[in-house]
Amino acid sequence: MESAGPKPGTSLAEVAVVMALAADLACGQPFEHVLRSCGIATRFARHLGVPEEERVATYWFTLFMLPGCTALSFELSRIFGDDIALRAAAYEPGPSIVAQLRYVLSKAGEGATWARRARIRAELVAARMRPLEYSMVAHCSINARLADGLGLGERVASALRQSFARWDGRGVPGLRGEEIALPVRIGALADMMEVFHRESGVEGAIAAARMWEGIAFDPMLVDVWCEVASDVLDAVDAEAAWSSVMADEANRSLGPDEVEKALELIADYADLKSPWFSGHSRGVAALTEAAALQLGLPASEVTSARHAALLHAIGRAGVPNSIWDKPGPLNDDEWERVRLHAYFTDRILRRAGGLARLAPIASSVHERVGGGGYPRGISGETIPLIGRILGSADRYHAMLEARPHRAALPPADAAKELRRMVAEGELDPAATDAVLSAAGHPVHRRPGGPAGLTPREVEVLELAARGATTRQIASRLGIKPKTAGNHIERIYAKIGVQSRAEAALFAMQHGLLRSLEP
Repeated sequence: MESAGPKPGTSLAEVAVVMALAADLACGQPFEHVLRSCGIATRFARHLGVPEEERVATYWFTLFMLPGCTALSFELSRIFGDDIALRAAAYEPGPSIVAQLRYVLSKAGEGATWARRARIRAELVAARMRPLEYSMVAHCSINARLADGLGLGERVASALRQSFARWDGRGVPGLRGEEIALPVRIGALADMMEVFHRESGVEGAIAAARMWEGIAFDPMLVDVWCEVASDVLDAVDAEAAWSSVMADEANRSLGPDEVEKALELIADYADLKSPWFSGHSRGVAALTEAAALQLGLPASEVTSARHAALLHAIGRAGVPNSIWDKPGPLNDDEWERVRLHAYFTDRILRRAGGLARLAPIASSVHERVGGGGYPRGISGETIPLIGRILGSADRYHAMLEARPHRAALPPADAAKELRRMVAEGELDPAATDAVLSAAGHPVHRRPGGPAGLTPREVEVLELAARGATTRQIASRLGIKPKTAGNHIERIYAKIGVQSRAEAALFAMQHGLLRSLEP
């Protein structure tokens, strides 16, 4: 799909926003919590009159301070059960260490039997809460690595390593007072103020700042905040969080090579959700790209296929590890939550500016050609061609990987299972043949249609045979009219015809007309 890839000028902030929105889900917060926090932090920094380099560092720090939360979800889930529920209520306990510890212990062993819950709590106390501290250190490290991977510089990376620092020195790492970088002090305040403002208005945000003053927050910043909170929050309310983040001077456009590296970083971040997923997105992207080449798709569509595959798993952040890592069968409620991850991928990408055109492809990975898939329940050619390739590649690659409830399948068994899915109407035959061929399996027929038509050319021929104009074909398939015209010329040359009527006769004689409408 020629127009489906990132638009020229995809920005660094758009990439950051994908991970920020995923972090909203992982923390049990409404979409755009991180974006609003960023708007609050940067506006507050302007009120403080901080140097521009500190303001820019504050902007990036606030966008990246939460994504690392998924780093230890696997380990935390073994202690606390639903890792998302654990984070969702983390803003509620009071500022004292006692209140924080009481909250942590109340969540330990949640969902387990009484005996196991007691044992988990006892082990956590005996370990002096070190597993929680370990998770905070990993969170900070992942934050810093993500920022470093996008070339944001040491000032930002250094600040992100202090994401859990507290003014009183009782955070992680054990810095106190002005030892903590200014962007950290501003960003941490903004993060909490967004929650309290959303729940209790301006007065609630001011009261919360005073409650945490001298404990988590710099007293000087709290004093200024109480004076300007209304102005800062009113301005953020009046301006869409997305627009505010995108318009910031710190944002910049990415070149094609930078976009590729950035999307690979998002893929790796998505796969951090569980060790069972490690390397999955890159593997699926490589297989999807190879299959798209097998089908003879144009270079632009091959690129879109790879990019959509790199992004397809980002919605996993919205499903707790107590489900992803469950060794036994899932119940109906758990399956419903699993199905939501494709919907979350769609919602995240549709908010990501230049990456939004990849949303319908990346989120179609679990649709079925015969219908009954998710999240939209679409079928047949309504599923984008690249999406059909991605669906086959994802299923094949997943079968080669171990999961909590099963061992990895040998490649031959995975190929057999994929062919069964084709026979039962779940997967597209041509797309699946291309995936299997790309994976090194023999296929019984060349992917594509008669006379060497590629799957894309078959789609164009079906529409043209039903009387669709070049513009209607372009609109239906999401390509440019010129590209549609070029497809038609190549089709006519391959099948040896000169008119639409002859092309329609060829299509009917070869069983190519199904349920499409012009």
